[in-house]
Amino acid sequence: MSATFIHDNFLLENKYAEELYHNYSKNQPIIDYHNHLSPQHIAENTIFDNITKVWINGDHYKWRAMRTLGINEEFITGNGSDKDKFMNWAKTVPYTMRNPLYHWTHLELARYFDIHDLLNEKSAESIYEQASAKINSAEYSTRNLLTKINAEFVCTTEDPIDNLEYHQKLAVSDFTTKVSTAFRPDKAILISNDGYNDYIDTLGQVAGIAINSFADLCSALKNRIEYFDKNGCKLCDHGLDQIYFENFTENQINVIFKRKRDNQNITSEEALKFQSAILLFLSETYHEYGWVQQFHLGALRNNNARMHRILGPDTGWDSIGDYPQAQKLSGFLNALDSKDKLTKTIIYNLNPADNEVMATMIGNFNDGSVKGKVQFGSGWWFLDQKDGMTKQLNALSNMGLISCFIGMLTDSRSFLSFPRHEYFRRVLCNLLGDEIKRGELPNDMEWIGKMVSDISYNNAKEYFKF
Repeated sequence: MSATFIHDNFLLENKYAEELYHNYSKNQPIIDYHNHLSPQHIAENTIFDNITKVWINGDHYKWRAMRTLGINEEFITGNGSDKDKFMNWAKTVPYTMRNPLYHWTHLELARYFDIHDLLNEKSAESIYEQASAKINSAEYSTRNLLTKINAEFVCTTEDPIDNLEYHQKLAVSDFTTKVSTAFRPDKAILISNDGYNDYIDTLGQVAGIAINSFADLCSALKNRIEYFDKNGCKLCDHGLDQIYFENFTENQINVIFKRKRDNQNITSEEALKFQSAILLFLSETYHEYGWVQQFHLGALRNNNARMHRILGPDTGWDSIGDYPQAQKLSGFLNALDSKDKLTKTIIYNLNPADNEVMATMIGNFNDGSVKGKVQFGSGWWFLDQKDGMTKQLNALSNMGLISCFIGMLTDSRSFLSFPRHEYFRRVLCNLLGDEIKRGELPNDMEWIGKMVSDISYNNAKEYFKF
């Protein structure tokens, strides 16, 4: 049983799904156009000491599951040994059945380490030793991990103040996988965040501009956009609860920003006006440079104040938010489109209740100028699992053209997360194969196979012009 759980036709429920996956999707290269990998690890071709360091450290998906099971924080993010952390993860794995972690765990063990035993307390010692012996070798360096999984292009995510030194090193290296970056200016946008003024001071120093006014802030951000662009950047990304689009005047924004810089309090209404202004400025600038803009919408972050104080952000205390999305998103996209300054745009949704909202919204701004100009991004975060992917694919199919979809990405900090592309491709092929079997789609393998290849790889390659 354990040796065959991850098999050639895993998740493929009929011969049509099998043919679509094996003939049209499986061997397509991976374009991972959004992730949070460390460019330093790639540039330095890091070799990890053991499986825990590359597989468990930093993975808040696993951390949440372990906490739910009652594992002490010492063996999650604390001072427990790497081996003890792995052993506690192994103890947790059987309890994750029906959570995507169970599938991902065994896909990753199979694809990277050729380990097909089920991970549990009994197998933990053996698997830890096998996987760690491999990971701690040159064959399993970060670059070789990317090569092993057939990654053609990966795009990391950096703050505007980053000097991109590791991307510069990679640009002149002999590494065959192309590595680029995405510009992530959230800290410059979210004016109510703690430490905002300190961040703006640092941004000014990096840009060589004293930021005393809103115009100065715009100049500094444009300076960094130009710097990123010169270093090969063609994408940006924003992690926001919702799109901001409030009416404002130039004078209001100047007053709000000055008050903030003078360490005075600003109201939530003033923050929304400011965030609207800076977001519109940024998006118009992205259009000027021909970038693709990405918006990850709908997360309710840092819900557990006590644990946020102890461990900080991105440690597993976030959830799905239920923000109103449609009206502000429509106004924002319309404001850019009315000036013909709406660049290629990808919108990722975290609340499944908003899937149809997003799927219909993109159709309002696909104006025929570019194939799939505005995209409903793949299932994200809590939704990048079988059910979430299927619902996103169905909403996009019903309201738009799935054939123009640019497919999957990892959005991950882990170098072992790339089998998620395989997972997505299997879900896609099974969805289409099932409809062929039921007669809802024709048995036209040439055309449907082409569509599968396009969604797996070709559409992204064309969209991003890599």
